[in-house]
Amino acid sequence: MDALSDDDEYTCREPQISSLVATRGEAAAGGAAVQRVGAAVACAVERFVAVGETIADDNPDVRHSMVLACKEARAAGRAIERVCTGSDGSGMVTAARGLLAAVTRVLLLADMVVVRQLLLAKDKVARSLDRLESVSNFAEFVRAFTEFGGSMVELARLTAERRADLRDERRRAQVAAARNVLERSTLMLLTSSKTCLRHPGSASARENRDTVFCQMRRAMDLIHYVVRDGLPGHEEQSQEAAQWEAGTALGALRGLSTQVRAARARGGADGARRRALASTLRALVERTHDFTDSAYTSHEHRQRILALAERIAYELERLVSVAVSLEEQGVSGTLAALESACAGATSAAAELERALVAAARDQARDLAPLAEQARKLASDLAHIGNLRRKLASSCGERESERLHNIASQLHEQLDHIIEVCKLLRHIAMSETLQVSAKFAEINLRIYGPQVVTAARTLAAHPGSAAARENLDVFVDMWAWLLADAARLARELLDLTDERPDKQQYSSLPRPGKHGTTSKPLKAVRLDSDEQAKIAKSGLEMKMMSSEMDAETEKWQGADENNDIVKRAKNMSSMAFAMYQFTKGEGRLNTTQDLFTQAEYFAEEANRLYKIVRQFSYQVPAGTAKKELLEHLDKVPTYVQQLQFTVKEPTVGRAATFSKVDNVIQETKHLMNVISKVVTTCFDCANKYSLCMPERVPMYWKPNLRKASTFKSENSVLNG
Repeated sequence: MDALSDDDEYTCREPQISSLVATRGEAAAGGAAVQRVGAAVACAVERFVAVGETIADDNPDVRHSMVLACKEARAAGRAIERVCTGSDGSGMVTAARGLLAAVTRVLLLADMVVVRQLLLAKDKVARSLDRLESVSNFAEFVRAFTEFGGSMVELARLTAERRADLRDERRRAQVAAARNVLERSTLMLLTSSKTCLRHPGSASARENRDTVFCQMRRAMDLIHYVVRDGLPGHEEQSQEAAQWEAGTALGALRGLSTQVRAARARGGADGARRRALASTLRALVERTHDFTDSAYTSHEHRQRILALAERIAYELERLVSVAVSLEEQGVSGTLAALESACAGATSAAAELERALVAAARDQARDLAPLAEQARKLASDLAHIGNLRRKLASSCGERESERLHNIASQLHEQLDHIIEVCKLLRHIAMSETLQVSAKFAEINLRIYGPQVVTAARTLAAHPGSAAARENLDVFVDMWAWLLADAARLARELLDLTDERPDKQQYSSLPRPGKHGTTSKPLKAVRLDSDEQAKIAKSGLEMKMMSSEMDAETEKWQGADENNDIVKRAKNMSSMAFAMYQFTKGEGRLNTTQDLFTQAEYFAEEANRLYKIVRQFSYQVPAGTAKKELLEHLDKVPTYVQQLQFTVKEPTVGRAATFSKVDNVIQETKHLMNVISKVVTTCFDCANKYSLCMPERVPMYWKPNLRKASTFKSENSVLNG
């Protein structure tokens, strides 16, 4: 039995045991009722222990400790049963404590097994990355990337389950951020590695690839840090904590206010508390430097923040002086001075908080136009390679100068956006938003300059399809990062808006949110819980899409008009768009968009089936043809299943989300068999030197805004 499924059963058994033990105190005085409680506790413990013993059998490293813990739990359960059969029930408290202690030990051991599985999966991905980094030819890269994809799917599953188990909000947010980096970086890893293999002498291509590898390893280090945080023997992780943890100005201000209120309540502050006040003040001043040192903070905001910081320092100095006088002389008249100093410090802290929020909000309002300008600059970079390929050498020199100018502007925009993200982190009121802002800043700082690097690779190799694709992927990542920063700014602007009409009550219907309004105010995507539920299926489909891209890349040079290649790439692109929908990204904004895309995916699969069926007539009889037809004959079945799933009517949000999940699953199954068909088809063509079907014009891209039968379903799930 898998340890994770065992842990799920523990989640059910442990509360059951606790509640049964607690029931003893509320049971009727009759002996029969008490005996039934004791028997129920013993039965639940026995089932609980059976799962623990199964885990012990599957994990030799904890077998001895788990067997002993299970033995203690079983004995404690029987002790509860014996006490319940007694006449006076004496010894119940002792027996219950022994049982809960034994159950806790078993749970801790089971958690250690889960942590070990996750760390092993992380190490497996790390080894796959090492192998990918060392490949020297494309065939070896395809095999290594396939292995890496399987390892990534397993790691994604385990981290999703671990994130759901975490109680700490910051830790959950950090795991989510690390998963996001790994998943988004996977496609960049594919394209940058392909470019590096095609142009091994290009320093810019190697820089792109090495940056992706570095960032993915940092994300896995964060997962490692979060998973091991709090485990026995790992309490002291100061170096790692300094890497991933960072305080905020708002946190320092509120901590300072709490310490001042405590000093007022106690009527003074001893030496330790005075040192704590001084330390908090130093941290606050250091963090306000991010506001005052920023070139984008207005002069008025800067002067106000500096003045309020000096005022806080003055009020705290007064407070400390009064506290020292009280401690040394005990003069009663200084109590009024203490009250005045505490009130002054609290008032200054509140004013400084408002000033910091105002400064950050002032810059956050500029983020949307900044992001739009940066997005346009990246789009301009994406066109330079095509222009260089078409223009003469003299014009190519002008394009090189244009590349340099765009790169300079992009770096300026990037610096400004990073500064805004840094300030937004300081005013974030929840740990989730703090982590989101920190990782938005980190990812922009690391991946932002790589867009220019990818453009330089394409400028140096204007005819390279690999460099062209690599730049497109980095531009897409740039757009995602800008969208993340803009979304973060909108959320924090809403949260810090003090207008009373912004208050909402969860008990009342909200426009576009399960209320009486059937039409949504804006395109709404799956919420975070729904995205987490289908994350594994989405990631598996993304991996299949990447593998198909890698497979078709091998055959691209054979025939540029190869119709099978083109259609396979079309389907891969559609599958990737559906994966992006599961992440709340990309051009598919609503469930109607997803269902429409699935319809077109099924139609494209049906067209590919007909083309390959015609091609199969050229293949001589034998094992290769038999294998091709075995895979090919499965396509109509999967196409039909996907079409039936898309057309299935649903009522209610839960049913519509279930349909979304089913559509993703059926698309994944169809993508899997199509990948096998394409691979086998090309093997046959290579083996028998057959001519591949020529490309025919196709128009597969859907009009995502057209009316469809899914309108009511979309309004239920997104409304």
